[in-house]
Amino acid sequence: MINPSNGDHVIVAVTGPLYSTSDARGIYTTKNGGSSWEKTLYATDMAGFIDLAHSPNNFNIMYAASWEKDRKAWNFDGDGDASAIYKSTDAGQTWEKITTEKSGFPVGSGVGRIGLAVYDDNTVYAVHDSQFRRDKDDSGNNAFAKANSKNDLSKDDFKSMSKEAFLKLDNDKLNKFLKRNGFQEKYRADNVKNMVRSGDATPLDVAKYLENANTQLFDTPVKGAELYRSNDGGKTWKKTHEGQIDDVFYSYGYYFAQVRVDPSDVNHVYVMGVPIVKSDDGGANWKSISRENVHADHHALWINSNKRGHLINGNDGGLNISYDDGETWIKNNTPSVGQFYAINYDLQKPYRIYGGLQDNGVWVGAHNAPEDRSWHQRGQYPWETIMGGDGMQIQIDSRNSDIVYTGYQFGNYFRINRGTGDRKYIQPKHELGESPYRFNWQTPILLSSHNQDILYLGGNKLHRSMNQGDDWTAISPDLTQGGKEGNVAYGTLTTISESPFRFGLIYTGSDDGLVQVTKDGGANWQKLNGGWPANLWVTRVTASQHKKGRVYATLNGYRFDDFTPYIYMSEDYGKTWNNIGSSIPTSSVNVIIEHPEKENILFTGTDNATYISTDTGKTWNLLTGGMPPVAVHDLKIQPEENHLLAGTHGRSIYLADLDALEIIGNDFAFAKIDKTRASSRYGSKGFMWSEGPEPSIELAFYSPAAGKVKIEILNENGKTVQELTTIADKGLNFYEYDGSISKSGIKRFKDTPKTADNGKTYLPVGKYTVKLSGAMGSVEQVLEMVE
Repeated sequence: MINPSNGDHVIVAVTGPLYSTSDARGIYTTKNGGSSWEKTLYATDMAGFIDLAHSPNNFNIMYAASWEKDRKAWNFDGDGDASAIYKSTDAGQTWEKITTEKSGFPVGSGVGRIGLAVYDDNTVYAVHDSQFRRDKDDSGNNAFAKANSKNDLSKDDFKSMSKEAFLKLDNDKLNKFLKRNGFQEKYRADNVKNMVRSGDATPLDVAKYLENANTQLFDTPVKGAELYRSNDGGKTWKKTHEGQIDDVFYSYGYYFAQVRVDPSDVNHVYVMGVPIVKSDDGGANWKSISRENVHADHHALWINSNKRGHLINGNDGGLNISYDDGETWIKNNTPSVGQFYAINYDLQKPYRIYGGLQDNGVWVGAHNAPEDRSWHQRGQYPWETIMGGDGMQIQIDSRNSDIVYTGYQFGNYFRINRGTGDRKYIQPKHELGESPYRFNWQTPILLSSHNQDILYLGGNKLHRSMNQGDDWTAISPDLTQGGKEGNVAYGTLTTISESPFRFGLIYTGSDDGLVQVTKDGGANWQKLNGGWPANLWVTRVTASQHKKGRVYATLNGYRFDDFTPYIYMSEDYGKTWNNIGSSIPTSSVNVIIEHPEKENILFTGTDNATYISTDTGKTWNLLTGGMPPVAVHDLKIQPEENHLLAGTHGRSIYLADLDALEIIGNDFAFAKIDKTRASSRYGSKGFMWSEGPEPSIELAFYSPAAGKVKIEILNENGKTVQELTTIADKGLNFYEYDGSISKSGIKRFKDTPKTADNGKTYLPVGKYTVKLSGAMGSVEQVLEMVE
C-alpha cells in the first residue's frame, strides 16, 4: 500500500516462498521510497501475509491477514493456527493480533485464507476460507451431497459396507449406481457380486474405483466461504449470514478469498470465488452477478468510488467491465495473456496451432490468423474452442487432422473427430480390486510417429493403445517412486518420448524425479541416473531426431524453491549424462527441443524466457525479438514453415521464423528473404483519409561486431536500384525495407515504374539481389517480387 499523502511511504505484505519455510515472510515498511526496509510484523516461518488494507479515511488504521499454509507437490494444507488478522493504528509500525478466541472470528487449525475490505475507521469485512469440516448431516455444496436422492447408493456407502450387506443389495439399485458412475460394462451387479463373493474384490474397492485426483482435490467437505464483519475496529466480529455461502469457494477457497465493499454503501459487499456474488444487506443474503460472458474463478475487483455500479473484474478468463453493478458485463480481452500448458500444430495449409490453457480449455486457430479486432466486424473469431476445463496436451493424427486427442486435468482425455463432431472418452481404467491409476494434472499423451493408430498415455504406469484409444494395455510397472499420501496426485508420469529411429524405444519422466527407458516396447525398463538432485519434477524427456542414442532431459526444482536450470544430454541411451544448462541464468526449465534438420540447434523454455543453442548446448543465447520475459511452458517447430512456436504461461503463443535464427554464429550471415507481392497500390491512397499500404520486407542478418552496414538492391543486370545504410548491433539484426527504389535507380528499369501518391517508387515484379557489406565482409540473398 502507498500512503496517499507520501509516495515514499509504502507498506508491503510478503507471503514468502511457495514451498519452503522462511523467516522472510512478514509486513515490511519503507519511508524512503524503497531505499531501505524495516520488517514490522512477523507471524511464523510458515505463515506469510496475504492481504493488507487500510481505512480510506485514515492511513494510520490498517489491517493485515496472515495465512498459514503447507504446500508440497503431493499435498496442500491451506489452513493453520497462525492464520489471523492483525491491526495497526500507526501506519504499520506496530501491530496487534485482533482475532482471538473472544473476538468472534474463527481461530484454530481450520482457519484458511482471509481477505479484507475496510469501509471506514470502524467497519471492516473479512472473508474466510473455512477449512473446518462440515457436520455429517450438512451436505452443503453439491459436490459434497451423498447421492442424487435418499434412495440412491453413494460412493461413501461402500466404504464401511460389509461383504454380507453388499451381497444383499438389490441388483437394480446396484446397477443404477454402477452405470451412473461410469463403471466399465463388465462391472455390472452380478459380476461384481461374484467378485466380492470370491474375494477378488471388496465393497471398499467399489468406492476406491471412483477415487481420482479431482475428487481428492475438490471433494473435501469443508465449510468454505464465510463473511465476518466488525463495527468496532476489529475488537469483535460477527458472521453476516446463517450457515455457509455454498457453491462459492467449494474446497479451494485459497485460490480466491477476496472481498470488496462499495465505498459509498457499507452494506454493498462483493465476494469473489468460482462465481462473483454480491450482497445488498451487509452479507445476510447473496446473489450471483456472474453472467454468460463472464468466466469463472474471480480474483480482482475495482469499484468506482465516483460512479455507483461501475466495476472492473479480473477472472480466469480475463477482464470484464460493468456499468450496472453486474447485471451486464463487457468482455475486454484485448491483451493476449493466455496461460498455455501445451501447444501443437497440424500439417494443413495454412497450418493450425492447438493449445491447452489454464482453465480455458483447448483452442485451435490458423497460424496466420491476424491478431487484431477485425473479427468484431466479421462476427467470427479466428480461434475455436474444442475442449473445456483446464486444457491439456494435444496430439493430432498426421493422416487426418480432424482426429485430435486432447482433454482436461488429471488424465481426462478424449478422441475427437472435428469433422463429424464425435468424441469418445478414452482414459485408461484400472481393474476393480486394483489400486487406482494416478494421473498428473497435465497428463502426458503421445501419438507414435511409427503408426498413428498407436497412442501412449502416462499415469503412474505407461499405457499403450493400438487402436486410437479404444483399448489400453499397461506396458510398464509403476514408473514412479510410488506416490505419497496427500490431496494432489503425485508419483505420476509427466513426459513421454519415443525415438523416431525405433518403435518401442521410449523414455518417460515422472514428477518425483525418475527417468526411465525401454528399448523393447515396455517388456523391460531401466531406471536412468543423470547425477541430478533427487525428487525433482522431470519436465521433459526428448529423444533425439538425429542420433539414435541421444536423449535430453530437463528437470524443474521450483517445488523445492530451487530455480537452478537443469538440462542434461546423453549420447548412450541415458547411461551417462552431461549437464548442458549451466550457462543459462537461474530459472526453472520446462522444455527442450531440437531443430528437425540441424542437430546442433536446440531451444529451451524456462520460467522467464526462450533460449537457443547453436552448438548442441555448449552455449545458449537469449531469444527476445518482441517476446517479453514470460514463462515458456512448451515449444514446437512446424517443419514445413520452419516456425518456432512458443506456448507461454501468461502472454499466449509466439511465433518466430527460424530462417533468421539459424544464421546466429561467428560469421557475417544473411537469412533468406521471403517472396514479396508487388502491387501498383503501394503508396497510393484508397481515399482521402487513408494511408497507402507499403510492403514490409524483413532483412535478417547476423553481425559478429557492431558497425555500419550498406544495403544495396541490385536488378537482374547487377545495377543498383536502391542504396541504404544501417548501424548493425553485434548479434542478430532486423532491417525493415519498404521496397522503394531510389531516383537514380528508376532510370535503370526498361519500363519506368510509376511514382505513387506518397512520392515513392516501388520494385516491380522481378528477381533482385540484396547485398549487405561492411567491415565484416559482404553477403547476398535473392529478393523475388511476385504478382
